[in-house]
Amino acid sequence: MIIIRTVTEGDLEALFALATEVDGGMTTFKADREALTRRIETACASFGERIAQTQRDYVFVLEDLEAGRLAGVCAIKAAVGLEEPFYNYRIGTLVHSSRELKVFSRMDTLYLSNDLTGCAELCSLFLHPEYRQGNNGKLLSKSRFLFMAQFARFFPERLIAELRGYQRPDGTSPFWESLGRHFFKMDFARADDLTAVGKKSFIAELMPRHPLYVAYLTPEAQEVIGKVHVQTAPAQRLLEQEGMHYEGYIDIFDSGPVLQARVSELRALRESRLLTVSAGLGDAEGDALLVANTRLTDFRVLATPGRMAHGHLELPPAALRALGGKEGDALRVMRLLPRRG
Repeated sequence: MIIIRTVTEGDLEALFALATEVDGGMTTFKADREALTRRIETACASFGERIAQTQRDYVFVLEDLEAGRLAGVCAIKAAVGLEEPFYNYRIGTLVHSSRELKVFSRMDTLYLSNDLTGCAELCSLFLHPEYRQGNNGKLLSKSRFLFMAQFARFFPERLIAELRGYQRPDGTSPFWESLGRHFFKMDFARADDLTAVGKKSFIAELMPRHPLYVAYLTPEAQEVIGKVHVQTAPAQRLLEQEGMHYEGYIDIFDSGPVLQARVSELRALRESRLLTVSAGLGDAEGDALLVANTRLTDFRVLATPGRMAHGHLELPPAALRALGGKEGDALRVMRLLPRRG
């Protein structure tokens, strides 16, 4: 049985081991034991409501109950940019025209922006390669939306997700090589590492404040603006299924797209329901559902067959036990995949 649950202080070593499997490009989940310790402490305080809502960082782990192994992690930051600046490029347009010369041209531009300050952020999604099968990836990504549906009062109006940008097979970024390297005088991996440890002031100190013309970049760099790393494409599709979309904001280092949504318009907010549960369904019966308990300090989610009817939910007994629930409890549920059409 695979479940998603809230992180605990006892997960440190398992999370550190998981982080060693991550290659470059994920700034929010690095193999740094001290940073992971601080993050787990913040997460535990967040679930315990011991810190302000805007400071909260809700971290979840994917656990294989039979193997006793952590195989994935994901998180929601309650707000970005309130304690240190949060930068993106906003893609804009400048028009150059001359009636006398009969010239009219539209030029795409990049504006250094703090527009997304205060948004909640989906981040730190990583699934161990051995578990990239079945519904595990869908469960890991979509579980966060059920948490937001259950505890919507904790979140601001807008949600974002910064996705890893396109990289060549050798790990270099065409966008960085064409733009960032000229201002930072360091390679992509070094700049990425500095942002991961919180040293972000150099972005404002070194990046130009005036608009940058996209046409000045190399053709390869222009082509990858707003495109994701090949390994990130499945994650993008899952987020788009839940109501997130691209609105012209990109990462300043690798030009990965920033997806956005209004929290109230997410599928989980619109479609999930609180239903009274009973056990007794067979393990192979029913529809593919995403089911969560309603406890903040011990929030749990799993993907399971189930049957919804007339305000009632029927689950296999093992699924109900994994959620830490009992018959008669109210559980939050929605279909694992959205209806077509």
